[in-house]
Amino acid sequence: MKEDKRIKRKVLRSYIVSTFSIALVLFLLGSVGYMLTAALGTAHTLRRSITLSVELENNLADDSREALRNKITAIEGVVDVTYVDKQQKIDDVEFRRMFAAEIEEILAENPLRNSFEVAVASTDRAVMDAMVDKLSAMEGVVYVAYPAATIERLHSTITKITIVLLAFGGALFIISLILLNNTIRLAIFSRRYLINTFKLVGATKGYIMRPFLATAAKQGLWAGIIASLLFGSSLAALSGALPEVVSTTELIKIGITVGSMVLCGLVISLIFTTFAVNKFVNMKSNKIYLY
Repeated sequence: MKEDKRIKRKVLRSYIVSTFSIALVLFLLGSVGYMLTAALGTAHTLRRSITLSVELENNLADDSREALRNKITAIEGVVDVTYVDKQQKIDDVEFRRMFAAEIEEILAENPLRNSFEVAVASTDRAVMDAMVDKLSAMEGVVYVAYPAATIERLHSTITKITIVLLAFGGALFIISLILLNNTIRLAIFSRRYLINTFKLVGATKGYIMRPFLATAAKQGLWAGIIASLLFGSSLAALSGALPEVVSTTELIKIGITVGSMVLCGLVISLIFTTFAVNKFVNMKSNKIYLY
């Protein structure tokens, strides 16, 4: 009786340890995946933050300006067009800080021009040059300015960061799968004699695998739930320092991450348990004692 209780405690302890091991790996994988997604989203936002400044003629009529806005909006690759009045420019606080005295004391009239700030979807140099040529040729446009050097540096930096993040994420994913596989195989390994006993009494492969798969499903679900709770707790702890991490716009990503951790815990546990149990089921009895 005492021996049976001791064995049950040992099996339960092994089950709990392997469940928490799977949960920690899922938590790490989910957290890094979420951060990778956030980083790539930020890179995408930076790409879309590049704007072209289309300087307009001072005497351009309102209807002509609206017609020009519609033409610019219709260009492929243009995300948004914002009109900026020259008075708005000169009243800008950052602009006025560049002058030691009031601008009105230096200049008799506002030398700036009304303009359209054109946000574009691409940062490719060839695409940008073609768009600048197209905008410059439009009637009512005096000059088109854009930070060519900044765009090239941004494009190069984002590309490098994306490659590094994807490589890191891929390596972590492979390492996580290996760790999960080893954890589950060790848990099955400790019960290899039980599997062999089932075989000796004539149990079919399906009969042997059924309880192991049921246990794996419960273990995977519990691991996913524990990983989700750890992930939620981490985000709650970070919400004070980084409120944008748990903003309303990120709730969908957080939900997808939590759901993915639970689903991955279930699927991975079932797949690796199937392979591990199948190995010992197909192994000859005399080799199990030597394994």
